[in-house]
Amino acid sequence: MLRCLLLLTAASLLYAAKEDYMNQCMDGKHHKTEPGPEDKLHGQCVAWKEKACCTTNTSHAAHDDQSYLYNFNWNHCGVMSEQCRKHFVQDTCFYECSPNLGPWIETVDQSWRKQRIVDVPLCKEDCETWYNDCKQDYTCMENWHKGWNWTSGFNRCPIGSLCRKIEVVFPSAKDFCEKLWSNSYKFSDSVRGSGRCMQIFFINNDVTPNVKVAEYYAGLKGSGHSPLLRSAMLLLPLSSLWLV
Repeated sequence: MLRCLLLLTAASLLYAAKEDYMNQCMDGKHHKTEPGPEDKLHGQCVAWKEKACCTTNTSHAAHDDQSYLYNFNWNHCGVMSEQCRKHFVQDTCFYECSPNLGPWIETVDQSWRKQRIVDVPLCKEDCETWYNDCKQDYTCMENWHKGWNWTSGFNRCPIGSLCRKIEVVFPSAKDFCEKLWSNSYKFSDSVRGSGRCMQIFFINNDVTPNVKVAEYYAGLKGSGHSPLLRSAMLLLPLSSLWLV
């Protein structure tokens, strides 16, 4: 009886701990407080219309070359190719709209956001395709989060920096995906459908694979951060001795 109670308690605590990391919106510049339906999301952001952390206006701005979101200029080293640009649009939609990033949200002290994502495991195919579609384009920066010249109101290359091919600045897909946004992403050897990595692009706008991945990592993180759950799990072996 005691063992059953402990098992039920552990299961209940695990569920509660996991739920703490699900269906979250970051405390960011343009994020909603809570995820909810957005029937009129635009273009590549449509995949999140059932449950989104972004508004319709944000989804439209995500497709602009230099939008009001962050005044970021994709064309800082010449016009970015369309095959490359679509990945950055999708990356913006993913960052702004996804409610499934809770396991990787961390607190930061920045003027434009109070939270960010760190080490989101990006599926091997998504990272490699992004890199391969962009490696012939040009950039002057390795970390696109900092170091820009903002005197004009939008990002420009720092004085003295050189525009080089992305494949020169980032010699591998892993380098590219991990360094570009200050380790927001972590290159994963896991592939789509494995349940262990997050996708940016989806088949038929079905984000279900990411929900399952988030649930898996939320469970891992929740169990590691719940003192009550750890106590219940520690008592389980002892309960067997009490029954002898």
